[in-house]
Amino acid sequence: MLKNLVCFATFLALTSCDEKRVYEQNKDLAGNQWYIDTIPSFTFRIADASKSYNIYYNVRNAISYPYYNLFVTYYLQDSTGKQLSSRLQELLLADSKTGKPLGDGLGDMFDHQILSLKNYRFPKNGTYTFRIKQYMRQDPLPFVMSVGVRVEKAE
Repeated sequence: MLKNLVCFATFLALTSCDEKRVYEQNKDLAGNQWYIDTIPSFTFRIADASKSYNIYYNVRNAISYPYYNLFVTYYLQDSTGKQLSSRLQELLLADSKTGKPLGDGLGDMFDHQILSLKNYRFPKNGTYTFRIKQYMRQDPLPFVMSVGVRVEKAE
């Protein structure tokens, strides 16, 4: 009983510390390989369209990832499937000159949270979908373990 209470209290402490987060989800890539036709999709709800939001990419890669960057295109759609925004973006995962990994590392894995849209205003309250497609020349792209999205209230 006491063990369950401690676990529950720890869970509450960890989840309550992140008041800015509206949505966050990561999806693992099978075999740590990202195929061009694998386009992870993330659906979330915006309850207050009068506020601005920041949208981030979450990327986890192994130190063996062969490039310093990752080109992706995002597609933001409303609940009817209408595309609101789309853009090719370069995500820097390592220093281009030294090769030193950026992000937070543990062992040979590195986690990155990279801003995609800053102070974005959704047109109305409702459900939205954010899809991510990799645009590198290699297919499959090796040593990418997971990709995800974080939506948070902007300050």
